Amino acid sequence: MSRPSRLQRQVLSLYRELLRAGRGKPGAEARVRAEFRQHACLPRSDVLRIEYLYRRGRRQLQLLRSGHATAMGAFVRPRGPAEESSGARAPGTQPDNGACPRNPLGIMESPEPPPDGR
Repeated sequence: MSRPSRLQRQVLSLYRELLRAGRGKPGAEARVRAEFRQHACLPRSDVLRIEYLYRRGRRQLQLLRSGHATAMGAFVRPRGPAEESSGARAPGTQPDNGACPRNPLGIMESPEPPPDGR
């Protein structure tokens, strides 16, 4: 088995630090785990996206360590009964079943151009 890269070691270190900083703050540990699981399927070759997420995680760690953070939450659109049964979700949201999204960058794809070429 090969040694982990420097970036892999940094990401694992950030994960541990976020879990430690989130102890005692409602919702923090679950949110950290969910975020890391959500992005676990990113290919190793997608270094720019991984570095972006790493920097974002560092900023969140600073906020958690500051004395002002008492809990960690997420902005989630509440699902109504019709959406829950049909499995529909808001555009750009991740599936709840833990599967990797088809578009890991979260970029919405543009619609196909009209047939007349305009």
